[in-house]
Parts: sequence; C-alpha cells; structure tokens
Amino acid sequence: MALGMAVASSAQAEPLKVGIVESLSGSQTSTGRLYATAARYVLEKVNEQGGYNGEQIEILEYDNGGNTSGAAAKVRQAIADGVNVIIQGSSSAVAGQVSEDVRKHNIRNRGDEVLYLNVGGEAMELRGNKCHYHAFHFTSTAPMRVGALTQVMSEQGDLGDRVYSINQNYSWGKDMQESIEARADEYGYEVVDTVLHEVNRIQDFAPYVAQIKSANPDSVITGNWSNDLLLLMKAVGGAGLDDITFGTAFLDQVGNVANAGQGAMGNYVAHPGNIELLSEEFVNDYQSMTGHYPVYVEPGAVNGIKLFTKALEKVDFEGGDIDVNQIAAALEQATLETDLGEISIREGDHQTVMPVVVSRVSKDVKYPVDGTDMGFEPIEVVSAEDAIFSVQESCRMRRP
Repeated sequence: MALGMAVASSAQAEPLKVGIVESLSGSQTSTGRLYATAARYVLEKVNEQGGYNGEQIEILEYDNGGNTSGAAAKVRQAIADGVNVIIQGSSSAVAGQVSEDVRKHNIRNRGDEVLYLNVGGEAMELRGNKCHYHAFHFTSTAPMRVGALTQVMSEQGDLGDRVYSINQNYSWGKDMQESIEARADEYGYEVVDTVLHEVNRIQDFAPYVAQIKSANPDSVITGNWSNDLLLLMKAVGGAGLDDITFGTAFLDQVGNVANAGQGAMGNYVAHPGNIELLSEEFVNDYQSMTGHYPVYVEPGAVNGIKLFTKALEKVDFEGGDIDVNQIAAALEQATLETDLGEISIREGDHQTVMPVVVSRVSKDVKYPVDGTDMGFEPIEVVSAEDAIFSVQESCRMRRP
C-alpha cells in the first residue's frame, strides 16, 4: 500500500513546462537558434541534476518564423500545450507581441498564469508602458549599451567629435538613436547624421556606407543586428573606412568579423558577455554539450536562464501544481554571481541589473572568431550600477 501511494504521489507531480518561442526559420534564425540553444543548455543541466518539482523539465520549441503573427500563433499553441514559462529573445518587435499576448492571457486566466522570460528584446517600451508583472528582461537596453560604448570609446580616444547614427526603423533602433543623441553633450560630440532604415529588407548597404563616408564622421554607432548588421559589415569591409571607428551592439554576431575582414580591426562592441572573460570550465562544457563555444547572445542568455533557475531553487511545490506567481516573486529576489559580477532583478520594471562589457576587435585573443585570426579583446567591464538606467515613469506594474 505504501509503495502504491508513493507511485500515485509521483504520478501527480506537475512537470514545469517551458516553451521556447523563437525565430527558428527565416532571416533571424542565426540569432533565434542561439537563444534556443542557450536556454536548452541551462534547463538540461537542471534535468541532469534531477529536474524540478519531482519531474524533468519539459522543454518545447515553437518556431515563430521571425514575425509577430507567427509569434502570436505559437504563443497560443504553447499555452494550449500547458506551458508555464515562455522564453523568447530575437527581435524586440516579436518580444512586444509575446509579452502582450502573455499579459492578456494572464488577465483572463487568473490562477493559470504564464511567465515570460525575455532574453533578447531590448526595446525600452517593454520596460516602460508595456511592462507587466509576469515579464522579466534578462538582457541590456540601448541606454546601457550606448552608455558603455560612449564611455569606453571616449576613454580610449576612439569616439571623436563627429558621430554618425545608423539603426533599424523600429522600437529598438529608435531607442538606439535616442540614446546616441542623449549622450552627445556629456561626451562632447556632434551627431552629424541619423539614419533609420527598413528592417531585414535591404540587400546592399553600399549606398548607406557611401553616405557615412561623405558625412566624414570620426565614429559610427549602430544597433543593427541579424542580416542588417551582417550586410552592413560586408559593405564596410570593402569601403576603405579605416579612419572611422564603429561602435556596435552586436558585432559579435557570428559572421560579422569575417564579413568585414581586416576592416573589423579596432571596432567596438558593448555586450552582456565575452567568452574571453568566461571560465574555461564553462566554455568547454558548453562546447561539449552544444558543439560550439558560447558566442554572441549565448553568454548573456545563459546567465538570464541561470538566474531563473536560482529562483526555482527557492520555491518548492512538493510535487503539486506549479504556481508561476510564486516563481515570479522568488525571481524578484534572486541574485546570481557570474564571471562578470553579480546580476539581479529590479522590482520596479523587472529589468536585470547587470554589467556590460565593452570589447574591441583584436588579434590578441584566446578565442578567435569566424575562422579568422581576430576576436574580441575585453577593454572594460562597466559595472551593473554604472550601466543601469532609471525606471521609466510609464511603467505601472500591477502585482497579483
């Protein structure tokens, strides 16, 4: 009888279901697949150690196709499949859709809420007028990246007096442009021109590079990512812009250094993680499990999901029903010590307080990228306290 009761109790344990709703096809696949890989790495580690709530964490993947309509459909499917947590990162536009769909579901389904873990969408509106209790943001933002870039590039003498801004024409790109303009007085530069272009529709950036050249800036700051950065770097690589320094948010995206060739040398990136600063044990373990070293968005996403699993350690449902409100409350109090410093969640808008690394393309690295002899040399780690921005007044978070 005792054995039968134990079996029955075990059978009643509710597994934690995590749905990765990512861009696994289309032009954003190069980014979406890395977010999915990073999330799986952390969650599978938890499963290796026995899982959660008496069961293995169920990891489900949904391809949102890199667009908002696909994301909306896949969020509905994931919720119908019983997921407790949705993870997504590539594209702030898609992040906005996912976050809003989760918010509306939770309003209509009290007691059956879903948690949204945003590992990549950096638009300020997600932490502003679109903030809500069940959304957590495990990545940096435009003010954090631009603030770190302008500080370090100025210290290194590579920012100059004339700055050119080129970004994608949607929420993230507009945040970047605003942040670039906002730093001008503090660092004594003039924004000589600003460009907001279509997203993932431009096949040749040569005309834009020609405009940059004619504006004669000392530096260019861009938040471009995915194909828009890959193609921009390809155009830059053959344009003879050796006297112009690029400050970027995503230069570490796979393929960018190869596309730019020697023109990549000396350019900067502000990012949540740099493999050169990560422990060799983690780097090798990640490579053994995934088939490649952690690159681009993966180190930051790994830290974000690890912070989530730290919160799980504080909530014991004893094999009963999963309550994501309790997980959310624990996540607000969670901290994680990383190779770059401590990260935590700010209760006011659920933004992760985290360091930002500023790196420069160099040949003096341990881990070259893209099959070249170049990689990302860390120049400075801007502390979490110095990198963070103020909570926006537009965030009116309602708690359960």
